[in-house]
Amino acid sequence: MRVIFDPIQRSHAPHFHLFAGKTMTCPEQVSRADSLLAAARAFGCELKAPRDFGLAPIRSIHDAGYLDFLRTAHERWVQTLDGSSEVVPHVYAIRQVRGCPTSVLGQAGLYMMGTNCSIGESTWRAAYASAQTAIEAAELVRSGDSVCYGLCRPPGHHAYYDLAGGFCYLNNAAIAATHLRKTFAKVAIIDIDVHHGNGTQEIFYRRSDIHFTSIHADPSSFFPFYLGYAQEQGEGDGLGCNRNCPLPAGAGDAEFVQALERVTPEIEAFAPNAMVISLGFDAFVLDPIGVFSVTTGGFERIGRSLARFKLPTVLIQEGGYDTGHIGENLMAFLNGFLAPELR
Repeated sequence: MRVIFDPIQRSHAPHFHLFAGKTMTCPEQVSRADSLLAAARAFGCELKAPRDFGLAPIRSIHDAGYLDFLRTAHERWVQTLDGSSEVVPHVYAIRQVRGCPTSVLGQAGLYMMGTNCSIGESTWRAAYASAQTAIEAAELVRSGDSVCYGLCRPPGHHAYYDLAGGFCYLNNAAIAATHLRKTFAKVAIIDIDVHHGNGTQEIFYRRSDIHFTSIHADPSSFFPFYLGYAQEQGEGDGLGCNRNCPLPAGAGDAEFVQALERVTPEIEAFAPNAMVISLGFDAFVLDPIGVFSVTTGGFERIGRSLARFKLPTVLIQEGGYDTGHIGENLMAFLNGFLAPELR
């Protein structure tokens, strides 16, 4: 199996993070990618750098004004404001928006959903490289690879069409799925991060060619709070193509695998031709910001469950913040997903 990674993704180094009124170091650090890369190499994966596919695949998902903001925000911020070294809004366009501000401070509140997605000097370059990583992985699967792993950092599944949030700027899974659609008529996205993939859901909520499934912690008391409930089933042409499985805090291996088994018939009924897995490891029992109790062995079971679809698959890295064990969890997942009797 090939793993895609661009060293430019290491350049993103967020500092500011606000949680429950306390400032702390952002958990989304480069050490995550380093641990995952070392594990992929130890597993025997072939490392490949992504080609540059340009902005067109990214524009197929994201708003032009939002992309321009991400590209220019940090430079404008430091040149025009006596503020922090990173772009962090203090006002937000919560509900009524009847105009687009021209100031970077106003635009930060328009295009960023919270303080958990600060923009530094190298954020755009890293996010762009992360998106190219996802596109390369999808292109290789389009070209015949049965599975390819996009080691994407920063992650992407909380990024909306025109909104950053939850450490995410460009929605790598959505970009990969759309690129797969050039070859495959229908694509299933399965998100196994402890957090609901709210950005991915909303991007495809009215589409019938992409089926989105997310197994995550109950959002009534956990980020992202406002989406991820079981009653969200899609709208218009997309009605029936969105499936959320919120689980209670403390859910472990058995509960997670059982949830996968419950949604399997629905995904099979959709009859996808390819699959994108938003691969989060923050369901791990020791994850510093997670609330689940999934073990390393549990990730192997999850991998085996997903392998049974026997579809061309793009793995897109999302969360997972226990850097001491994240590599072991990746290898366990790959052991299950690539088990010869299931592929």
